[in-house]
Amino acid sequence: MKVSVIFSFRNESGNLEELVRRTDRALKLANCASYELIFVNDDSSDNSENILLTLQKNYQIIIINMSRRFGVTPCVLAGLNQATGDVAIYMDTDLQDPPELIPELIIAYQQGFDVVHTTRTNREGETWLKLFLTNMAYRIINKFSNIELPVNTGDYKLLSRRVINEILKLQEYDPYMRGLSIWVGFKQYFINYNREARFAGNAKFSLMSKGPISEFLRGLTSYSAAPLYISLILGLFVTFISFIIIIWALICKYLGVSYPGSTGILVAVSFFSGVILTTNGIIGLYISKMYYEIKRRPQFIIKDIKHYQ
Repeated sequence: MKVSVIFSFRNESGNLEELVRRTDRALKLANCASYELIFVNDDSSDNSENILLTLQKNYQIIIINMSRRFGVTPCVLAGLNQATGDVAIYMDTDLQDPPELIPELIIAYQQGFDVVHTTRTNREGETWLKLFLTNMAYRIINKFSNIELPVNTGDYKLLSRRVINEILKLQEYDPYMRGLSIWVGFKQYFINYNREARFAGNAKFSLMSKGPISEFLRGLTSYSAAPLYISLILGLFVTFISFIIIIWALICKYLGVSYPGSTGILVAVSFFSGVILTTNGIIGLYISKMYYEIKRRPQFIIKDIKHYQ
């Protein structure tokens, strides 16, 4: 059995040597017949590539350099496209997800599971606010989507060859990978582990940065049209309220009852404007997804691939 381990990274020079050493040791403990370490370089600006080129002399490392910065998901897909293993394991390069878990993932695969997830029971080095908002994001996605996304189950997982082939067939421009691994079905298994603090360097995505917010919106809109229905219900509710206000205003005028005009107008206009902008924004999210899908641009562009000898 051949194992492909995929790492998407950007500016992780402080982690690479330790990551390669620990991953190589874990794969040897798993008694893999052969393996490859696929590093997808998301246009790093530090010394990461040179470090990998040096490590390539002693380890079976493949370096995929992207033509520009594309993001984590396109890099993972680029790695899956190049992977030649019977299974693929993909994970982050910050060593928060321990490579020592790899033998357990492989054992689960050998027992007949096609997708092996890792679920974080504890997350060191992260604030309570981040943990709370992350849990809420998972629950919101589950509430409105047609998949059951496991809470605290991230991007560290094993996929069998037939699952890889099914995911690559989909050709979605902006897929939500955590959801796809659930959506494809097949036999799935979960392994609990303790997520460690980052080994070196700083986090690439802060709590309220573009990355986590985009990932949440991608997960929310990729597997459900529920937000569109919510905007419709909200619109009908506001229409009903406005109808009541109109009736009330006509009655007051007929009875000659004076009432403050400017405050009521400001409140009504502000409320209705907010609802209109919210519903338009929800519709816009879906339109933007269709817009990118219709253009059929490639998910990523590879600049070059450097193989080990």
